[in-house]
Amino acid sequence: MVLASEPSPSPALWRGARAGPLRGVVRAPGDKSISHRALILGAMARGVTQIEGLLEGEDVLATARAMAAFGAEVERVEVGRVEVGRGEDAVWRVRGRGGLGEPDQIIDCGNAGTGVRLILGAAAGFDLTASFTGDASLRGRPMARVLRPLGLMGATWLARAGERLPLTLRGGGLKGLDYAPPEPSAQVKSAVLLAGLSAAGETEVIERTPTRDHTERMLRGFGARLEIRETPEGRRVRLLGGQGLTGRRVRVPGDPSSAAFPLVAALITPDSEVTVEGVLLNPLRTGLFTTLIEMGADLVIANSREEGGEPVGDVTARFSELHGVETPAERAAAMIDEFPILAIAAACARGVTRLNGLAELRVKESDRLALIAQGLAACGAGVEEGEESLTVIGRNGAGGAPAGGARIATHGDHRIAMSFLVLGLAAQAPVRVDQPGMIATSFPGFGELMRDLGAEIGPDQGPDQGQDQGQDQGLG
Repeated sequence: MVLASEPSPSPALWRGARAGPLRGVVRAPGDKSISHRALILGAMARGVTQIEGLLEGEDVLATARAMAAFGAEVERVEVGRVEVGRGEDAVWRVRGRGGLGEPDQIIDCGNAGTGVRLILGAAAGFDLTASFTGDASLRGRPMARVLRPLGLMGATWLARAGERLPLTLRGGGLKGLDYAPPEPSAQVKSAVLLAGLSAAGETEVIERTPTRDHTERMLRGFGARLEIRETPEGRRVRLLGGQGLTGRRVRVPGDPSSAAFPLVAALITPDSEVTVEGVLLNPLRTGLFTTLIEMGADLVIANSREEGGEPVGDVTARFSELHGVETPAERAAAMIDEFPILAIAAACARGVTRLNGLAELRVKESDRLALIAQGLAACGAGVEEGEESLTVIGRNGAGGAPAGGARIATHGDHRIAMSFLVLGLAAQAPVRVDQPGMIATSFPGFGELMRDLGAEIGPDQGPDQGQDQGQDQGLG
């Protein structure tokens, strides 16, 4: 039986404030990207897929419910004590029937941008009609980048103005496609490949900038044959249509995007040392770690190994005197979800940090680039927002913690919320964020995990004794 979505009431504000050093060993929640893909491929496959370590956040649970609506049997089996945020001792079983059937209900993907875009690709390959919606944030996010290639393959749809949700998709009768996405996007690539599984002929995606390759790795694990070549035009991924998938066991590693929060918190909180075990170390996902090391971070990776076809390891971060760097635009795809927390590290660093290649942040759960810039400015950091870049100056170039003291309007963006709560651990005055309940979309148990390490993060209890509450960020 699929878990129902029943988010518990949460306070209107959470805050992060200075406390003692952070110390401990934790596990990050399961990787969100891999969790979505495991459920979708399991539903498309024939037979049973057993998933261990699935992220049990709201986004992934929405995908689980969607796969059940398309005809798969989706069941959570608890086999022991479940670790905070990870479902470590729980197993999810997906019994697929070799394809997707027509749902008899509207598919509500909640806040899951990855979920809906991948599901659109998967559903397009089958003779069915399906309607999709989501929460207010998801309904405002563009779907054209996925619908464009699916239309070239033969799918049709009816959508709201701007190719946004809600929309109704008609699939089936697809033909193969050679497609070079105009923007680097693993979601677009994955949608095209999933549709291509059921299309006539060959489908090929050409990436000028390589993006995360979890779909390719997992397709092979489920028995699909595909060819990957590096060419002067870019990375080419080709597969032949008409291939079936076979259920398998999937072990989901820890999400590096979630591990980033306790690790950066340790880097900017004096005398801290934190280890996050079992973190995904796919080279197309480790741009943040590379950048932090360039900034002078004491970041050590140990116990490197492979789990479920993906490299993983244990990552330890110790408090460090960071300095500014400039990141190349071509690295952006390898850390696209980590820019909010990287900007927090930059705000505590000495000198100037310039982050490049950030256009994709404009179309995330929010205009993430604008929210990062405005939030940092409200907390006293020097910041300059470009169309596709962000320049951060920590404490007038001298480094050290910014003033803080702001209330951040997150616009329902979970990564903005967590990032500014982490900034509050180092800032001179506490930092507050609104809509903290949205954190559960990607990191259920975030507050508990951080408090176990010694952080003061949690519901706001009102004015601080002897401290001003700070200024409202003015984004609400």
